[in-house]
Order: sequence, then C-alpha cells, then structure tokens
Amino acid sequence: MLIVINPVAGDGRSLSVLPELVKVLSERGCLCTTVTTTGRGAATEYVKKLGAGCDMVVCSGGDGTANEVISGLMAISEERRPKFAYIPSGSTNDFAAALGIPKRQKEIIAMISEGKCVPCDVGRFNERYYAYVCAFGAFTNVSHETSQTAKNLFGPIAYLAKGIESLKSIVPIRARFIINGEEIEDDFGFCAISNSHVLGGVIRLNQELVEMNDGVFEIILIKYPEDAIGFSKVAAAIAGGEMKCEYIRIFHASEVDVTILGDKPVDFTLDGEQIKNVRHAHIENIHSGIRVVSDARAGGE
Repeated sequence: MLIVINPVAGDGRSLSVLPELVKVLSERGCLCTTVTTTGRGAATEYVKKLGAGCDMVVCSGGDGTANEVISGLMAISEERRPKFAYIPSGSTNDFAAALGIPKRQKEIIAMISEGKCVPCDVGRFNERYYAYVCAFGAFTNVSHETSQTAKNLFGPIAYLAKGIESLKSIVPIRARFIINGEEIEDDFGFCAISNSHVLGGVIRLNQELVEMNDGVFEIILIKYPEDAIGFSKVAAAIAGGEMKCEYIRIFHASEVDVTILGDKPVDFTLDGEQIKNVRHAHIENIHSGIRVVSDARAGGE
C-alpha cells in the first residue's frame, strides 16, 4: 500500500486517519509506505515513482489531492495500475459523494481493508487528467468562497446563494462546443463536463442521469441570462434540482471540443484546481480508467 497524505487538507483531518489506517492494514498483512505532499504536483510524482509496485494507492486529502493521485495512476501502464482508495478530508469532496464513499473514517478504513472496488471513468483535458469535473464560469469556486458559518447554518442553500451571486458577477463567455457532432455557439455563464451528480455543492443532477463508468460525460451548458427574469429562472431550476429551463442544456457524450471565442482566454477548473488561459480544449472520457475502492452500486470486484 502507498498512502499519500496532504497534511494541510481539512485543517489536519487528513493526518488523523493515519494511525488507525496503518494499524488495520498492517494487521491484514499489508506493507504500508506513507508519504506527505510538500506542494502542488508532489502527489502525482510520488505515485509515478512508487505506485507501480503497489496493489493500492490510498489518498487522504481533498479533491485536488485526489486529482493529482489519479494523474499519477494514469501515468502507470494499465496492467500495473494499482487500485485507488480515497479518504476525503477537503472542503468539497464531491468526488467522494458521487462514489458513495462514507463520511466516517472507521467505515472508510473498513472499506479499504476489504479492498472491493468499482471501475470508474477518468477525464482527460488536453494532456491533463481529472477525476470528476472540468468547468468554467460561475459556481467553480463556490465551495471555497462560501463561509463555513454559512455552510453550517444554511447547508445547500448557502451554496446556492453564493452560486447565483457568482453567476451574476461573471462576464458572459463566448464559446463554441462540438458535442456529438452538433456545433453550439453562444454566450455562456457556466459549463461543466463532469462525471458526478454533485458539483461544487451547488448543482445536483438526478442520480439516475449519472453513471460513473458508462464511458460518457454529463455536459451542462448554462446560457448567460439576458435579464433578471432569466437569472431567477436559472436559480429556480438549480434550487429545484430539476435543471430544466430554456437557459440550461444537458448532453451526454464521450468527448467534447470547446473553443473560447472572446477576446480573452478563460480559466478552467479541474476538480477544483485552476488551469489558466485556455483558448481551446479537447476533453475525452477514458472508460474504466481506474478501479476505485467504493461501496458504490454494482460492478465491484
């Protein structure tokens, strides 16, 4: 077992799991090697160097750390690629929620020790990999910008309020998409190419729409509303969980081509981490790219 820990994730919560995790795994006869990240990209390098000789790589951190670990796993040949286990301790943890990973550490450790896993698609954004979402526009930093007090008091409503505020403040982004052979050009306030039913604590898709190992993404395009009535329609569609109004379109596709047509390039986020100054991106789904330890639905091994 290679255990990769981001020591600053969750104000140190990521470290608290280590003693019990190593104890339980060692009792089951596992040899554990533990490393802590020292900065951006460190987790990827650790996995590239040490992962191929392991049966499993365990990540304790936030979605950004999980992204780096998965990037390292995808650099290992498929026949030598180890299983992936995720102990979420960041501020968002949408990926863990989509996989049905429990919140209690004891339950997660028990799950890891059993080692049952499900195959899971991985996204590739140009030459970079991501676990569950790439996006631009509104909502992309909502979880980080919403105060902890508001989260505690109001829950999902706090995320929604911050999300609509971010939509109103963003400049419309002119972009052209090619999805399933259809060309779509418009001014957008938000785009997500995802493999999750929860995005940033704001957008929640019907779980029946999302299968994390079906070889396709869910693509959400929100046209920039032209007036206050349009903003209210978008807000109502998101708050109601239906994601249905004339400003919102949802597609399913295995690859997407996007070109930014405005004067300035756009910053994307991959699993919450920024990719700056993007003009063009080709995004494709790597079907069954990784095997994730999970209690998720059928398909386990």
